[in-house]
Amino acid sequence: MSELIHISGCAETVGGLPISRLLPAIQRRAVGPFVFVDHIGPAELVPGQGLDVPPHPHIGLATVTYLFEGIQLHRDTLGNEVLIEPGDINLMTAGRGIAHSERTPADARNGGKLHGVQTWIALPRPLEQCSPHFEHYPEQQLPRIVRQGVQIHLLIGQLFGHISPVAVESPTIYAVIDLAPGAHITLPADYAERALMLIHGEAHADNSVLGVNELVLLPETGETHVTATEATRVLLLGGAPLDGPRTLWWNFVASDRELIEAAKVAWQEDRFGQIPNETDRLPLPIKRLTAD
Repeated sequence: MSELIHISGCAETVGGLPISRLLPAIQRRAVGPFVFVDHIGPAELVPGQGLDVPPHPHIGLATVTYLFEGIQLHRDTLGNEVLIEPGDINLMTAGRGIAHSERTPADARNGGKLHGVQTWIALPRPLEQCSPHFEHYPEQQLPRIVRQGVQIHLLIGQLFGHISPVAVESPTIYAVIDLAPGAHITLPADYAERALMLIHGEAHADNSVLGVNELVLLPETGETHVTATEATRVLLLGGAPLDGPRTLWWNFVASDRELIEAAKVAWQEDRFGQIPNETDRLPLPIKRLTAD
């Protein structure tokens, strides 16, 4: 049985709220098409407090937002304004360029919790410069798989004969798995690269104990056995390996650094378009390119 690789998240603050960033990491730049994973919260909000991420740009990726608790307002340069509620999938494909904002609505700033995960999926090279587009999938459209002591919310991809309607550009698996105390599930190696992330509870995968704010990389072949010792929630993510290395710089992802340089100039020159009901924007940071 292969030893599983554990990646610890690093603490950050985004939009005024605490997050744990699990990808990219020194040990691993991507898991399948996933090149970025932020575990948001869980944050206890005081009245008047909320998430506030002003307009900012993206290229070369699809953002996937999923909430366990709370509510979030998405606005973008295509004119979309959508409320994201727990269980929904919010999929924004940036392609050659899109900008969006992420905020707690004004009428929802009365306290409570905000808890979720935002991930970036790198687009295949032939589609990096595709037209931007946006899809929102309400919770009830996404399959629920029920087994003894186990409930699975299948967000993207295929699992145990079920297929999610969420359309992405490369083979991808993304699922929330809830286990009752003592419950067990055997995960097939349907996708070459996979990882588990413990959201809450206590469980182990094969002989490895899962830790909160860790990404645990699974073997490319063979089944993985997950057992919970208390009520537990884990996230399964991964897919087919990327078709080559990617560079991440700020909110940009590309296989060619010239695309990032062009995107930097376009944002400085305000050529990403306007977002209705938004007036401010994040400035281009001063930072170096990350390693491929």
